Amino acid sequence: MNYILELIDLHVEVEGKEILKGINLQIPYGEIHAIMGPNGSGKSTLSYTLLGHPKYIVTKGDIKFEGESILSLSTDKRAKKGIFLSLQYPTQIPGVTTMNFLRNVIKSFYGDLPIRELKEKINDAFDKLQMKKDFLGRYVNDGFSGGEKKRHEIVQMRLIQPKFAILDEIDSGLDIDALKIIAENIQEMKSPERSMILITHYQRLLNYIEIDKVHIFMDGRIQLSGGKELAQELEQKGYEQILSLAK
Repeated sequence: MNYILELIDLHVEVEGKEILKGINLQIPYGEIHAIMGPNGSGKSTLSYTLLGHPKYIVTKGDIKFEGESILSLSTDKRAKKGIFLSLQYPTQIPGVTTMNFLRNVIKSFYGDLPIRELKEKINDAFDKLQMKKDFLGRYVNDGFSGGEKKRHEIVQMRLIQPKFAILDEIDSGLDIDALKIIAENIQEMKSPERSMILITHYQRLLNYIEIDKVHIFMDGRIQLSGGKELAQELEQKGYEQILSLAK
């Protein structure tokens, strides 16, 4: 089987402390995998490591994307290869309007587009996420609610059309309507050419998305993997009971 992403005995430290302690994970093309686990288990560390954040140091193992190691690649080069990260805490960018930001996002991947085509793409993505167009004139994430920031992350994903997306707690802080909108867009973007990792604490997001596999993180390792039913069982019993039963 061909895998779009392979993690091979991946060890990662942050400021001298080991956080990931030997992650082995294979994600085939076209699949969506959920990663669940308590706070401090290493979930977000994995997401930043995949994008090459310089604070996260790989001390052992490898990350292979489409069969090639990407450990030596900078964050921008990993993005150009088709890896996208939706941030858990999207930041504000003062002085940069959302329209100009999205224009440059598109330009960096697809070059200059005719203004009409550019506006159509952006307006379509905003319509899909049910965001008001007046956000385009505002500074990036400035005054956006938590849900609006998360929807704006998915707007970017729709415009970039990445091969591989890591969505880090895209469901946190969302009301039920925003959750459904984001989940519908994620589901709509599932395709044989695109894979995703959904990092989440909760089963509720997975109610709306066709998940291929669930992995439970704890203490920097994958402790248990299974199908979508594992997330449902986790919701009922909690991490400690699930993991004790699995031993």
